[in-house]
Amino acid sequence: MTKLKKNIVPHLWFDKEAAEAAKFYTSIFPESNMTNSTTLNDTPSGDANLVSFELWGQRFMAISAGPYFQFNPSISFTVNFDPSREANAREKLEEVWNKLSEGGSELMPLDKYPFSEMYGWIQDKYGVSWQLILTNPDGEERPAILPSLMFVGEVCGKAEEAVDFYVSTFKSTNWGQIYRYPEGMELDKEGTVMFSDFMLLDHWFTAMDSAMDHDFQFNEAISFMVYCDTQEEIDDYWDKLSAVPESEQCGWLKDKFGVSWQIVPREMDEMMNNSTAEQINRLNQATLKMKKLDLAELKKVYKG
Repeated sequence: MTKLKKNIVPHLWFDKEAAEAAKFYTSIFPESNMTNSTTLNDTPSGDANLVSFELWGQRFMAISAGPYFQFNPSISFTVNFDPSREANAREKLEEVWNKLSEGGSELMPLDKYPFSEMYGWIQDKYGVSWQLILTNPDGEERPAILPSLMFVGEVCGKAEEAVDFYVSTFKSTNWGQIYRYPEGMELDKEGTVMFSDFMLLDHWFTAMDSAMDHDFQFNEAISFMVYCDTQEEIDDYWDKLSAVPESEQCGWLKDKFGVSWQIVPREMDEMMNNSTAEQINRLNQATLKMKKLDLAELKKVYKG
């Protein structure tokens, strides 16, 4: 599988289970490992555990920071099992499905569908959703794991607009495939997005509309960390993406579709991974006082 650069990293917000969940996921997916664990002291949630891990080439960050947000299927992760690249792809898919099913719940049963010989959508015991698919080996190559956005409720029908917006906002972007709902679908409007994929900063995502009566929407349980090399880059993404002023805090923002992003300096990640407990605490306390992150100030605080 192609190893992705760390430019955009999905961030999972747990109550207390971040480390436990990361160990669970890395025990299930191929080529997976824990990469770092840090404790942030004296946050609004008390002491928060921050964990980094990698699943099959896709980097993740997870935090245990209190019961403030609940995972839901508006953001899930599509997992491609490609028979042309993976020996015994079908068997590996079934194995991962069975492990994710323990204590979880099916959203779509593992079965044959018009778009795949084997596909299923599962919400695991922590609430995180996964779409496992036996990929058509004749299709365009994609990474093993892709974040997937489902536009529902007030933003249903806006998937194409959102992808256009993201592709115009980020660097190293590309539209991939797009398939539209045909005439005669029971709820979904003809021409809206049944499936699409797109690339931002060399990371692939998928997006779709769903007009079904869902009782959820995008929230902060899953956000996307965007790593920036300069303050100018931070400023640019912040100005273009932020659409909900009251959601601006500690580098977090919410865009006009409700998706949450964290705009962070790449250097801060390196400082957090190579620092003393005192330096981590200084960085954390400085971050808590900021909305948009100030790289120069964070470097000053780090040096003491």
